[in-house]
Amino acid sequence: METGSIPRQAETLEQIDTADLVIGVLADLNEEAIAPLYQALQQIPGALRIAAFQDTHGRVPNPVKAEAGEALAAQTNPGDGSLLFAAPLTAETSEPSSPALSMFAAYQSVFKAGEKLKARACCVLVSKLQSSSPQWFCRFAQVLLERELDLLVPNYARHQFEGLLNSSIISPLVRSLYGKRIRNPMGPDLGISQRLFHRMLSADRSVVGAFHPLASLAPTALCNNMKVSELHVGPRTYPPTDWTNISSLLAQVLGPVFLDMERNAACWQRVRGSVSIPEMGEPVFVSEDAGSVDISHMVESFQLGNRELQEIWGLVLPPTTLLELRRLARMSVEQFHLPDELWVRIVYDFALAHRLRTINRDHLLKSMTPLYLGWVASYARDLQTAGRATSEHRLERLSLAFESGKPYLVSRWRWPDRFSP
Repeated sequence: METGSIPRQAETLEQIDTADLVIGVLADLNEEAIAPLYQALQQIPGALRIAAFQDTHGRVPNPVKAEAGEALAAQTNPGDGSLLFAAPLTAETSEPSSPALSMFAAYQSVFKAGEKLKARACCVLVSKLQSSSPQWFCRFAQVLLERELDLLVPNYARHQFEGLLNSSIISPLVRSLYGKRIRNPMGPDLGISQRLFHRMLSADRSVVGAFHPLASLAPTALCNNMKVSELHVGPRTYPPTDWTNISSLLAQVLGPVFLDMERNAACWQRVRGSVSIPEMGEPVFVSEDAGSVDISHMVESFQLGNRELQEIWGLVLPPTTLLELRRLARMSVEQFHLPDELWVRIVYDFALAHRLRTINRDHLLKSMTPLYLGWVASYARDLQTAGRATSEHRLERLSLAFESGKPYLVSRWRWPDRFSP
């Protein structure tokens, strides 16, 4: 077959016997993007059998999408051991209740395809990175296999208001719990070994609940002393954040994260401090002044929450925290500042309330929205007045606050009855 041509012979998962590497393409790519990706995958060294699957995100393919899908539906050079397969990816749920749940089901399908094909590893492509070249993803897959890693996570070059849910909660929380400084523990672009995805699929669901195909990856790898690394992959194009309607996202993302805290409590309670994980590739730097947020609206949302959610917050937060929040609610926008130490205790208290089922878990996490917006507003104000300090320095201070506050979490987790609101 001529190099760079687009094959047309379709294969399905049932028709494929084995593969060394399974690729799950969850990004919405057109044919112009798929063709270079196909060509780049062929350049990965070694006689690899590569099975690639594209997700339609629950949509019924139209003729344009079907034509693009055919670009991935292929089997080439069956005689030399270097193969590329592709087929549609069928998610576990045909009618997901939200885009987030649809994406999570697609990850699970990629893992199951890897298990069926006895693959050495899986790679999941979600992002449309700002660079049009697919070489970064092929480098991602190559590093995963050559270094025999269990989990490879991306290190995106990010603007100061991108990925803040990860930066303000998920990343510093994972760092403080498990002692490893992972910038993007939930990807979304990921490389996973057979050992890790097999453990994910074979977990005992009776312990706390099923392993989550995103939130459980890093904790599972770290608690089992697996090999975790990160690769610098350049800037990522993030979908616009709807700051006026973020409560559902908080509940969908933080629920699985807090469940993993419960599952792995025996592991993380022994950990103190944190260390870096191996990094590969060259860091890419982006401008610090890209993007903005409406601080006034966020502070108003915080103040409204303080007036209307006292009954719920009173079931979750200690009296001293409630007093601090009331004091903050009286501040003007220009004076408003939610200290990192207070924010850390809030996150830890909500994690504990989630474990204890203090109230309905969905309602609990959604009630955290005004508090989260308050932290974002405070972060934005800090960047306005920080002078030459960068957002990276600001977020490092937050991560250190999570580590410093961990004894508070451990104490409350072990003896929750010592505090009765």
